[in-house]
Amino acid sequence: MTKIAAVIMHAPLGGSAGEIMVEMARAASSLDLSSVLHAAGIEKIVLVTEDDALSEKMAQCGASVTVERGSPPFHFGHTLQEIIDKHSLGGFLYFGSGSGGLIDAGRARTLIDFAKGAQTSAVFNNFYSCDYVAVAHAQDLLSIDLPEIDNSLGFVLSDAGINCGALPRELETQFDIDTPTDVLLLAASGLGGKEMRRCTRAISYKQHRISEIMSLLHRRDAQLAIIGRVNPITWAHFEQEVACRTNVLSEGRGMRSYPSSRGTLIGDLLAKKGTGYFFEELATVCDGAIIDTRPLLAQGEHLPPASDRFASDLLDHEAIGDPLWREFTLAASQARIPIILGGHSLVSGGLYLLSREGWKDHDLRRRLHPDTIDWQKEQI
Repeated sequence: MTKIAAVIMHAPLGGSAGEIMVEMARAASSLDLSSVLHAAGIEKIVLVTEDDALSEKMAQCGASVTVERGSPPFHFGHTLQEIIDKHSLGGFLYFGSGSGGLIDAGRARTLIDFAKGAQTSAVFNNFYSCDYVAVAHAQDLLSIDLPEIDNSLGFVLSDAGINCGALPRELETQFDIDTPTDVLLLAASGLGGKEMRRCTRAISYKQHRISEIMSLLHRRDAQLAIIGRVNPITWAHFEQEVACRTNVLSEGRGMRSYPSSRGTLIGDLLAKKGTGYFFEELATVCDGAIIDTRPLLAQGEHLPPASDRFASDLLDHEAIGDPLWREFTLAASQARIPIILGGHSLVSGGLYLLSREGWKDHDLRRRLHPDTIDWQKEQI
Protein backbone atom coordinates (compact mmCIF):
# COMPACT_ATOMS: atom_id res chain seq x y z
CA MET A 1 0.00 0.00 0.00
CA THR A 2 1.39 3.39 -1.03
CA LYS A 3 2.33 5.55 1.95
CA ILE A 4 0.79 9.02 1.51
CA ALA A 5 1.26 12.12 3.66
CA ALA A 6 0.53 15.81 3.47
CA VAL A 7 3.45 18.21 3.88
CA ILE A 8 2.69 21.76 5.02
CA MET A 9 5.49 24.31 5.24
CA HIS A 10 4.85 27.38 7.41
CA ALA A 11 7.69 29.89 7.31
CA PRO A 12 8.18 32.59 9.97
CA LEU A 13 7.81 36.23 9.00
CA GLY A 14 8.95 39.45 10.66
CA GLY A 15 7.35 41.68 13.24
CA SER A 16 5.75 44.38 11.07
CA ALA A 17 1.97 44.77 11.15
CA GLY A 18 1.55 43.32 7.68
CA GLU A 19 3.82 40.35 8.33
CA ILE A 20 2.01 39.52 11.58
CA MET A 21 -1.32 39.65 9.73
CA VAL A 22 -0.13 37.31 6.98
CA GLU A 23 1.53 34.84 9.35
CA MET A 24 -1.60 34.61 11.54
CA ALA A 25 -3.82 34.09 8.51
CA ARG A 26 -1.52 31.43 7.07
CA ALA A 27 -1.57 29.58 10.38
CA ALA A 28 -5.37 29.73 10.46
CA SER A 29 -5.54 28.52 6.86
CA SER A 30 -3.23 25.60 7.68
CA LEU A 31 -5.42 24.56 10.59
CA ASP A 32 -8.54 24.60 8.42
CA LEU A 33 -6.72 22.70 5.68
CA SER A 34 -5.53 20.05 8.14
CA SER A 35 -9.08 19.38 9.26
CA VAL A 36 -10.20 19.02 5.63
CA LEU A 37 -7.30 16.69 4.80
CA HIS A 38 -8.06 14.50 7.81
CA ALA A 39 -11.72 14.31 6.79
CA ALA A 40 -10.58 13.32 3.28
CA GLY A 41 -8.53 10.40 4.58
CA ILE A 42 -5.03 11.76 5.20
CA GLU A 43 -3.66 10.08 8.32
CA LYS A 44 -0.26 11.76 8.47
CA ILE A 45 0.65 15.43 8.21
CA VAL A 46 4.26 16.61 8.27
CA LEU A 47 4.39 20.22 9.41
CA VAL A 48 7.60 22.15 8.74
CA THR A 49 7.59 25.15 11.05
CA GLU A 50 9.18 26.94 13.96
CA ASP A 51 5.75 27.94 15.31
CA ASP A 52 5.18 25.87 18.45
CA ALA A 53 1.65 27.21 18.95
CA LEU A 54 0.64 26.11 15.45
CA SER A 55 2.19 22.69 16.04
CA GLU A 56 0.12 22.17 19.17
CA LYS A 57 -3.12 23.28 17.51
CA MET A 58 -2.44 21.16 14.44
CA ALA A 59 -2.09 18.04 16.57
CA GLN A 60 -5.71 18.52 17.64
CA CYS A 61 -7.09 18.29 14.09
CA GLY A 62 -7.30 14.48 14.24
CA ALA A 63 -4.43 13.48 11.98
CA SER A 64 -1.05 12.27 13.15
CA VAL A 65 1.16 15.35 13.00
CA THR A 66 4.95 15.24 12.80
CA VAL A 67 6.84 18.51 13.22
CA GLU A 68 10.05 19.11 11.30
CA ARG A 69 12.30 22.13 11.68
CA GLY A 70 14.24 21.83 8.44
CA SER A 71 18.01 22.21 8.20
CA PRO A 72 19.20 25.86 8.19
CA PRO A 73 19.57 27.74 5.99
CA PHE A 74 16.13 26.75 4.72
CA HIS A 75 16.01 25.25 1.24
CA PHE A 76 12.60 24.09 -0.01
CA GLY A 77 13.87 21.29 -2.24
CA HIS A 78 16.34 19.84 0.24
CA THR A 79 13.75 19.96 3.03
CA LEU A 80 11.16 18.22 0.87
CA GLN A 81 13.64 15.48 -0.08
CA GLU A 82 14.60 14.93 3.57
CA ILE A 83 10.91 14.43 4.41
CA ILE A 84 10.30 12.05 1.50
CA ASP A 85 13.31 9.96 2.50
CA LYS A 86 12.79 10.05 6.27
CA HIS A 87 9.11 9.08 6.09
CA SER A 88 9.49 6.68 3.12
CA LEU A 89 6.72 8.43 1.22
CA GLY A 90 5.32 6.84 -1.90
CA GLY A 91 3.29 9.95 -2.68
CA PHE A 92 2.52 13.26 -1.03
CA LEU A 93 0.51 16.44 -1.06
CA TYR A 94 2.57 19.58 -0.52
CA PHE A 95 1.08 22.91 0.59
CA GLY A 96 2.74 26.18 1.36
CA SER A 97 0.91 27.52 4.40
CA GLY A 98 -1.79 29.88 3.22
CA SER A 99 -2.56 27.77 0.14
CA GLY A 100 -5.34 25.23 -0.19
CA GLY A 101 -7.38 26.83 2.57
CA LEU A 102 -10.52 26.97 0.42
CA ILE A 103 -10.54 23.38 -0.89
CA ASP A 104 -13.14 20.95 0.41
CA ALA A 105 -12.84 17.27 1.30
CA GLY A 106 -13.93 16.19 -2.19
CA ARG A 107 -11.13 18.13 -3.86
CA ALA A 108 -8.69 16.87 -1.23
CA ARG A 109 -9.67 13.25 -1.97
CA THR A 110 -8.98 13.86 -5.66
CA LEU A 111 -5.44 14.98 -4.78
CA ILE A 112 -4.94 11.99 -2.48
CA ASP A 113 -6.07 9.56 -5.18
CA PHE A 114 -3.67 11.19 -7.62
CA ALA A 115 -0.76 10.80 -5.17
CA LYS A 116 -1.51 7.06 -5.01
CA GLY A 117 -1.03 6.74 -8.77
CA ALA A 118 1.09 4.06 -10.44
CA GLN A 119 3.24 6.41 -12.55
CA THR A 120 5.61 9.21 -11.55
CA SER A 121 3.61 12.39 -12.04
CA ALA A 122 2.61 15.67 -10.44
CA VAL A 123 -0.45 17.92 -10.59
CA PHE A 124 -0.11 21.57 -9.60
CA ASN A 125 -2.57 24.21 -8.54
CA ASN A 126 -0.44 26.53 -10.70
CA PHE A 127 2.28 24.94 -12.80
CA TYR A 128 3.98 28.29 -13.41
CA SER A 129 4.10 29.30 -9.74
CA CYS A 130 3.44 26.39 -7.41
CA ASP A 131 1.51 26.92 -4.17
CA TYR A 132 0.47 23.29 -3.75
CA VAL A 133 1.00 20.04 -5.60
CA ALA A 134 0.20 16.32 -5.45
CA VAL A 135 3.01 13.95 -6.46
CA ALA A 136 2.89 10.21 -7.17
CA HIS A 137 6.01 8.00 -6.88
CA ALA A 138 7.71 10.56 -4.65
CA GLN A 139 10.91 8.51 -4.32
CA ASP A 140 11.85 9.56 -7.85
CA LEU A 141 12.24 13.16 -6.61
CA LEU A 142 15.23 12.16 -4.48
CA SER A 143 17.50 12.11 -7.54
CA ILE A 144 16.38 15.52 -8.89
CA ASP A 145 17.99 18.85 -8.06
CA LEU A 146 14.90 20.50 -6.56
CA PRO A 147 14.61 24.32 -6.36
CA GLU A 148 15.31 26.57 -3.40
CA ILE A 149 11.74 27.92 -3.42
CA ASP A 150 8.50 26.17 -4.32
CA ASN A 151 7.41 28.55 -7.10
CA SER A 152 9.53 26.93 -9.80
CA LEU A 153 8.90 23.29 -8.82
CA GLY A 154 6.74 22.71 -11.90
CA PHE A 155 9.48 23.79 -14.30
CA VAL A 156 12.09 21.67 -12.51
CA LEU A 157 10.00 18.48 -12.47
CA SER A 158 8.93 18.95 -16.08
CA ASP A 159 12.52 19.52 -17.20
CA ALA A 160 13.46 16.31 -15.38
CA GLY A 161 11.00 14.37 -17.53
CA ILE A 162 8.22 13.97 -14.97
CA ASN A 163 4.69 14.14 -16.34
CA CYS A 164 3.13 17.33 -14.96
CA GLY A 165 -0.44 18.59 -15.07
CA ALA A 166 -2.46 21.44 -13.64
CA LEU A 167 -5.74 21.64 -11.79
CA PRO A 168 -8.59 23.74 -13.20
CA ARG A 169 -8.11 27.43 -12.57
CA GLU A 170 -10.77 28.44 -10.04
CA LEU A 171 -11.00 30.22 -6.70
CA GLU A 172 -10.28 27.07 -4.70
CA THR A 173 -7.09 26.26 -6.61
CA GLN A 174 -5.72 29.75 -7.22
CA PHE A 175 -6.31 31.61 -3.95
CA ASP A 176 -3.21 31.87 -1.77
CA ILE A 177 -2.46 34.00 1.27
CA ASP A 178 0.69 35.75 0.18
CA THR A 179 0.13 39.37 1.21
CA PRO A 180 -2.08 41.40 3.57
CA THR A 181 -4.37 42.20 0.63
CA ASP A 182 -5.27 38.52 0.37
CA VAL A 183 -6.22 38.50 4.05
CA LEU A 184 -8.35 41.62 3.60
CA LEU A 185 -10.12 40.01 0.64
CA LEU A 186 -11.00 37.02 2.80
CA ALA A 187 -12.19 39.36 5.56
CA ALA A 188 -14.39 41.29 3.13
CA SER A 189 -15.87 38.10 1.68
CA GLY A 190 -16.28 36.05 4.84
CA LEU A 191 -14.81 33.02 3.07
CA GLY A 192 -12.64 30.41 4.75
CA GLY A 193 -13.01 27.78 7.41
CA LYS A 194 -13.69 28.20 11.10
CA GLU A 195 -10.16 29.23 12.03
CA MET A 196 -9.86 31.65 9.13
CA ARG A 197 -13.15 33.37 9.88
CA ARG A 198 -12.10 33.72 13.50
CA CYS A 199 -8.83 35.28 12.33
CA THR A 200 -10.36 37.74 9.85
CA ARG A 201 -13.05 38.90 12.28
CA ALA A 202 -10.24 40.31 14.44
CA ILE A 203 -8.82 42.47 11.63
CA SER A 204 -9.23 46.18 12.26
CA TYR A 205 -7.83 47.54 8.98
CA LYS A 206 -10.29 49.50 6.86
CA GLN A 207 -11.34 47.71 3.68
CA HIS A 208 -13.12 50.59 1.94
CA ARG A 209 -10.92 50.32 -1.15
CA ILE A 210 -11.92 46.70 -1.63
CA SER A 211 -15.60 47.51 -1.19
CA GLU A 212 -15.27 50.39 -3.67
CA ILE A 213 -13.70 48.08 -6.25
CA MET A 214 -16.41 45.48 -5.63
CA SER A 215 -19.07 48.12 -6.25
CA LEU A 216 -17.69 48.61 -9.77
CA LEU A 217 -17.93 44.96 -10.77
CA HIS A 218 -21.69 44.92 -11.31
CA ARG A 219 -21.83 48.23 -13.18
CA ARG A 220 -21.94 48.06 -16.96
CA ASP A 221 -20.82 51.69 -17.21
CA ALA A 222 -17.66 51.17 -15.14
CA GLN A 223 -14.13 50.50 -16.34
CA LEU A 224 -11.55 48.57 -14.27
CA ALA A 225 -7.80 48.40 -14.92
CA ILE A 226 -5.84 45.29 -13.93
CA ILE A 227 -2.05 45.52 -14.02
CA GLY A 228 0.55 42.87 -13.22
CA ARG A 229 1.18 39.16 -13.69
CA VAL A 230 -2.27 38.31 -15.04
CA ASN A 231 -2.79 34.89 -16.60
CA PRO A 232 -4.95 35.18 -19.76
CA ILE A 233 -7.21 32.34 -18.56
CA THR A 234 -7.82 34.21 -15.32
CA TRP A 235 -8.61 37.41 -17.19
CA ALA A 236 -11.02 35.58 -19.49
CA HIS A 237 -12.86 34.13 -16.49
CA PHE A 238 -12.97 37.47 -14.69
CA GLU A 239 -14.22 39.33 -17.76
CA GLN A 240 -16.94 36.70 -18.25
CA GLU A 241 -18.16 37.04 -14.66
CA VAL A 242 -18.29 40.81 -14.15
CA ALA A 243 -20.47 43.50 -15.73
CA CYS A 244 -17.83 46.22 -15.94
CA ARG A 245 -15.36 46.56 -18.77
CA THR A 246 -11.79 45.51 -18.02
CA ASN A 247 -8.45 46.76 -19.32
CA VAL A 248 -5.51 44.45 -18.59
CA LEU A 249 -1.79 45.04 -18.90
CA SER A 250 -0.04 41.77 -18.09
CA GLU A 251 3.66 42.14 -17.30
CA GLY A 252 6.31 40.27 -15.33
CA ARG A 253 4.86 36.76 -15.46
CA GLY A 254 7.34 34.15 -14.22
CA MET A 255 9.49 36.72 -12.42
CA ARG A 256 10.08 34.32 -9.51
CA SER A 257 10.06 30.98 -11.34
CA TYR A 258 12.24 32.21 -14.23
CA PRO A 259 13.76 35.56 -13.22
CA SER A 260 14.57 38.02 -16.00
CA SER A 261 16.59 41.23 -16.05
CA ARG A 262 14.08 42.86 -18.37
CA GLY A 263 11.95 45.60 -16.91
CA THR A 264 8.29 46.43 -17.49
CA LEU A 265 6.51 49.07 -19.52
CA ILE A 266 4.83 50.56 -16.44
CA GLY A 267 8.08 50.44 -14.49
CA ASP A 268 9.77 52.39 -17.27
CA LEU A 269 6.91 54.90 -17.31
CA LEU A 270 7.18 55.39 -13.55
CA ALA A 271 10.91 56.02 -13.84
CA LYS A 272 10.48 58.59 -16.60
CA LYS A 273 7.26 60.35 -15.61
CA GLY A 274 6.88 59.72 -11.87
CA THR A 275 4.16 58.15 -9.77
CA GLY A 276 2.00 61.28 -9.63
CA TYR A 277 1.75 61.40 -13.41
CA PHE A 278 0.99 57.67 -13.60
CA PHE A 279 -1.95 57.74 -11.20
CA GLU A 280 -3.35 60.97 -12.64
CA GLU A 281 -3.35 59.46 -16.13
CA LEU A 282 -4.72 56.15 -14.83
CA ALA A 283 -7.69 57.98 -13.32
CA THR A 284 -8.61 59.36 -16.74
CA VAL A 285 -9.01 55.93 -18.34
CA CYS A 286 -10.66 53.85 -15.60
CA ASP A 287 -12.83 54.03 -12.48
CA GLY A 288 -10.62 51.79 -10.34
CA ALA A 289 -7.50 49.67 -10.55
CA ILE A 290 -6.10 46.40 -9.22
CA ILE A 291 -2.30 46.47 -9.29
CA ASP A 292 0.27 43.73 -8.71
CA THR A 293 3.12 45.99 -7.64
CA ARG A 294 6.00 43.51 -7.57
CA PRO A 295 6.98 43.46 -11.27
CA LEU A 296 6.40 47.21 -11.60
CA LEU A 297 8.56 48.29 -8.67
CA ALA A 298 11.24 45.62 -8.67
CA GLN A 299 14.64 47.20 -9.13
CA GLY A 300 16.38 44.68 -11.32
CA GLU A 301 15.58 41.33 -9.73
CA HIS A 302 15.47 42.76 -6.22
CA LEU A 303 12.47 43.57 -4.03
CA PRO A 304 12.49 45.40 -0.70
CA PRO A 305 11.83 43.43 2.49
CA ALA A 306 8.38 42.03 3.20
CA SER A 307 7.80 44.75 5.78
CA ASP A 308 7.94 47.39 3.01
CA ARG A 309 5.93 45.37 0.48
CA PHE A 310 3.21 44.54 2.99
CA ALA A 311 3.00 48.12 4.27
CA SER A 312 2.48 49.17 0.66
CA ASP A 313 -0.36 46.66 0.30
CA LEU A 314 -1.96 48.26 3.37
CA LEU A 315 -1.42 51.75 1.86
CA ASP A 316 0.68 52.65 4.91
CA HIS A 317 3.36 54.77 3.22
CA GLU A 318 4.76 56.05 6.52
CA ALA A 319 5.92 52.53 7.45
CA ILE A 320 7.90 52.03 4.21
CA GLY A 321 11.65 52.54 4.11
CA ASP A 322 12.24 52.10 0.38
CA PRO A 323 11.78 55.55 -1.24
CA LEU A 324 10.31 54.26 -4.52
CA TRP A 325 7.75 52.06 -2.80
CA ARG A 326 6.91 54.82 -0.31
CA GLU A 327 6.31 57.35 -3.09
CA PHE A 328 4.24 54.92 -5.15
CA THR A 329 2.10 53.91 -2.16
CA LEU A 330 1.43 57.50 -1.15
CA ALA A 331 0.37 58.36 -4.69
CA ALA A 332 -1.90 55.30 -4.82
CA SER A 333 -3.58 56.24 -1.54
CA GLN A 334 -4.20 59.79 -2.81
CA ALA A 335 -5.46 58.75 -6.26
CA ARG A 336 -8.87 60.00 -7.45
CA ILE A 337 -9.99 56.42 -8.02
CA PRO A 338 -9.92 53.38 -5.70
CA ILE A 339 -6.69 51.39 -5.99
CA ILE A 340 -5.97 47.94 -4.55
CA LEU A 341 -2.29 47.01 -4.28
CA GLY A 342 -0.91 43.52 -3.78
CA GLY A 343 1.19 40.73 -5.23
CA HIS A 344 0.68 37.96 -7.75
CA SER A 345 -2.05 36.34 -5.67
CA LEU A 346 -4.16 39.51 -6.01
CA VAL A 347 -4.33 39.14 -9.80
CA SER A 348 -4.69 35.37 -9.59
CA GLY A 349 -6.89 33.94 -6.83
CA GLY A 350 -7.91 37.47 -5.86
CA LEU A 351 -9.65 38.00 -9.20
CA TYR A 352 -11.57 34.75 -8.81
CA LEU A 353 -12.68 35.83 -5.35
CA LEU A 354 -13.69 39.32 -6.47
CA SER A 355 -15.65 38.06 -9.46
CA ARG A 356 -17.66 35.75 -7.20
CA GLU A 357 -18.10 37.92 -4.13
CA GLY A 358 -18.71 41.21 -5.94
CA TRP A 359 -22.28 40.14 -6.69
CA LYS A 360 -23.41 39.80 -3.11
CA ASP A 361 -26.63 41.72 -2.37
CA HIS A 362 -27.16 42.56 -6.05
CA ASP A 363 -30.05 41.30 -8.17
CA LEU A 364 -28.42 41.69 -11.58
CA ARG A 365 -28.01 38.37 -13.36
CA ARG A 366 -24.58 37.11 -12.48
CA ARG A 367 -24.15 35.41 -15.82
CA LEU A 368 -24.08 38.37 -18.17
CA HIS A 369 -23.01 36.79 -21.43
CA PRO A 370 -25.27 34.77 -23.74
CA ASP A 371 -24.73 31.15 -24.65
CA THR A 372 -22.73 30.45 -27.78
CA ILE A 373 -24.91 28.63 -30.28
CA ASP A 374 -23.49 25.97 -32.59
CA TRP A 375 -25.29 27.01 -35.77
CA GLN A 376 -24.56 23.65 -37.39
CA LYS A 377 -26.45 21.74 -34.70
CA GLU A 378 -29.00 24.20 -33.34
CA GLN A 379 -32.08 25.53 -35.04
CA ILE A 380 -31.88 29.32 -34.76
